[in-house]
Amino acid sequence: MNIGAAIKSIRKKLSITQYELAEKCELSQTSLSQIETGIKRPSQRTITKVCTVLDIPESIIYIVAMQESDVPASKRGVYELVYPSIKSLALQMVSSEHLELVTSKDN
Repeated sequence: MNIGAAIKSIRKKLSITQYELAEKCELSQTSLSQIETGIKRPSQRTITKVCTVLDIPESIIYIVAMQESDVPASKRGVYELVYPSIKSLALQMVSSEHLELVTSKDN
């Protein structure tokens, strides 16, 4: 599971800079960068804060973060068939409508 890559993917989909997201989440840009690159694992509190700021359910982060290695070998065939569609649907819940909400929110 790559939570950092999921956060980065969603942040970029919303055209939000690392600095903007970090500021709204009350994190340093360095911390957010380390999370997004996998150097640092975010705490549950940080994941919750990011999801609150982005106005998305936490499940979206976990769906986007899922990797083949998270799935038992016996289920990988099903994963390969189903996961791309599930990920696409999850990312569709993150839209330009969210951008207005995120950029207009006060800390």
